[in-house]
Amino acid sequence: MARKVQWQLGRWFLLAVVTAAVAVSLTHIGVPSAALFAALGVGIVLALVSLAPSGVPRRAGLLAQGVLGVYIGTMVHGDAIGALGSHWPIVLGVVLATLLISVAAGALMGLHRDVSPLTGALALVAGGASGLVAIARELGGDERVVAVVQYLRVGLVTATMPIVVTLAFRPDRSHPTPTAAENLSAPWYLSLALVAVIAIGGAALAKLVRLPGAGLLGPMAVTILLELTGLSFGLSVPVLLVQIGYVLIGWQAGVAFTRESLRAIGRALPLALGLIVLLSVGTAGLGVLLARVAGLTPLEGYLATSPGGIYAVLATAVETGSNVTFIIAAQVLRVLVMLFCAPLLARGMVALTSRFSRQSRAITEPSREPIAVAD
Repeated sequence: MARKVQWQLGRWFLLAVVTAAVAVSLTHIGVPSAALFAALGVGIVLALVSLAPSGVPRRAGLLAQGVLGVYIGTMVHGDAIGALGSHWPIVLGVVLATLLISVAAGALMGLHRDVSPLTGALALVAGGASGLVAIARELGGDERVVAVVQYLRVGLVTATMPIVVTLAFRPDRSHPTPTAAENLSAPWYLSLALVAVIAIGGAALAKLVRLPGAGLLGPMAVTILLELTGLSFGLSVPVLLVQIGYVLIGWQAGVAFTRESLRAIGRALPLALGLIVLLSVGTAGLGVLLARVAGLTPLEGYLATSPGGIYAVLATAVETGSNVTFIIAAQVLRVLVMLFCAPLLARGMVALTSRFSRQSRAITEPSREPIAVAD
């Protein structure tokens, strides 16, 4: 027994050390959400060579969801939402159109023999990649497929953004927008206490009203409410805590991989890549519409509707002197709508699948049964 415990501890130690090393390397080369990418990749590799732990404890996964929910909620500020002004209906319409395009792409993804319609829909929802990976299993999807396809989307959009901006828009980079002064943040110990209270209380409230994805969406909703009412007391989630949350989410998906599931996902990747390209083209068209209606430049319309890479969007907007406040408000609205609509989407897909099911998917079968939000 003691030897077995030592072996498990050794696996956790190996996973942690290699993940930290890879995360630092990815951070140095500017990869967004480097900790999550590193945890996912290292978890997959160690799982395939039978050196990974058996799985991330459920309570640790719920903790990561809560931290991430609070972190996303702190992105919402009253002044940013106000920046949309009278154009908020068209922005909301564009966001909902993006959701419909995502659902259509997910339905096509679900036609692949290795992917269920529910997993396909979650994998191609254009927003909140880390949040969707965190709650995919709970909603009844396969977090392995969702993780790979979601981060393929983020990576592809982020990598191609400088090329598209340079070739299609030829922006004037000589007058960058000055960065706004940061709001005063609460001391780290107060923020840490607030995160704990909001994460636990928000999840409990969400579970009470039977909200799917309660571990993520409950704390997110409470944080947004506090931010908009000015009662957040300068809440700022400590960077280290965010990184730990990212790592736990990445590990949760990564260590669940098997050689069979990896081969199946590999077969589905060409279709996923094509659908991501179509999704990007569709949202670019929505950006043209938004620019014309809201009086934005074509570049601002493109950045406001980009289906991913929110940090790359912010950097590009600042560098090109674009309307940063409007663009980020539109992007945050996109992420929030996608995350809050995902559970409803999941329920609808489950209902349709139960009526017209003809599938027995190799990848998604182990994750068809949702896990409990909390014990």
